[in-house]
Amino acid sequence: MSYDNYMSQRKLLSQIIALMFFIFLANAAIVKFHWYYTIWWSDMPIHFLSGFWVGLFFFYVFYTRDIFTQKLAVVVFCVLLIGISWEVFEFLLNIISKESLNTLDTLSDIFFDVSGGLCAILYVCKREQIKLQIRQSA
Repeated sequence: MSYDNYMSQRKLLSQIIALMFFIFLANAAIVKFHWYYTIWWSDMPIHFLSGFWVGLFFFYVFYTRDIFTQKLAVVVFCVLLIGISWEVFEFLLNIISKESLNTLDTLSDIFFDVSGGLCAILYVCKREQIKLQIRQSA
């Protein structure tokens, strides 16, 4: 691995960790102030950011330059898989607590998870494009 790739991967890891802490703190505030119950849309930004985080994480895990389009498909699949797994977990919690299932909320959550993952793809693609332009101009 070249020094540039190492530094790029290291920067991506620091961004992933910072985003993870931000999501944790935002979720803690939302839970503490009961905003999930009083602000109907409060879970949407959390799902979007979580999808973005998961997308960046899987780009970090699969960081190579070869077969970029396959990597994109893998990242979208992983974000979708984790989003659906989380919704299954919520569904099981609803069964245990005897709450009704809200299909629209579930679909909305999965939509925002995948939207965040797609934005992570756009972010990484733009980042790679800028690095390529810098290398070509040097």
